[in-house]
Amino acid sequence: MIELTSVLTCPVCGHATAEEMPTDACIYFYDCKGCGAILKPESGDCCVFCSYGSVPCPPIQAGDGCCG
Repeated sequence: MIELTSVLTCPVCGHATAEEMPTDACIYFYDCKGCGAILKPESGDCCVFCSYGSVPCPPIQAGDGCCG
C-alpha cells in the first residue's frame, strides 16, 4: 500500500512537518515552515520527499521510478 503522508524534515533547522504527497506531480521546491529555507531535491533524488521525507514519493514507492 502506498503511503501519501510524509514528514519533511528541514536539514537547516530540523523543523519537521507532515505533508500530503501528490500522486500526479513532483514537488521540487518546498519552503520550510520553521526557518523559511527553500528546500530542493538532493542530487540523484526526484523530489523533496525523496530527499527529506520520512516516506519517498508515491511513484518511487510503487517502483515506477522517478516522478513525471
